[in-house]
Amino acid sequence: MKNDNKNELKPAAGGATPFAQTYFHGTKADLKIGDFVETGFNSNYGQQKNAKYIFLSATLDAAIWGAELATGDGRERIYLVEPTGAVEDDPDLTDKKFPGNPTKSYRSTEPFRVVGEVSAWQGHPAEQVRAMKDALERLKGQGVNSLND
Repeated sequence: MKNDNKNELKPAAGGATPFAQTYFHGTKADLKIGDFVETGFNSNYGQQKNAKYIFLSATLDAAIWGAELATGDGRERIYLVEPTGAVEDDPDLTDKKFPGNPTKSYRSTEPFRVVGEVSAWQGHPAEQVRAMKDALERLKGQGVNSLND
């Protein structure tokens, strides 16, 4: 069937459409629109080594956890990001905890461009964040390391 609708949605010059996948990145870093989240810096998680991967999620909840669990003294922030290359499932979550990737958590070695910031979001209750941090410390004490380090 031929569509003669002159108002149909077409890709923008950069290839994006109004229906492009939205991704989130939770952190305590102070970034600006147009900045890039890149590998090569110390990770906020695990052994805090030089990061081989950077992380993003298609769910706001997973990004909130990222912001709440990030190290540092900065303000917790959630950025809207656009990958510049391929993304893959985060194996720490999809292989170990949540088969099938219901958290929609991904990683990449390619930068993400910051395209916006979520300015109003509700964090998890303080006792839930404390319980998660305590559980991560126990794993660290047991020598359980991230697949992403």
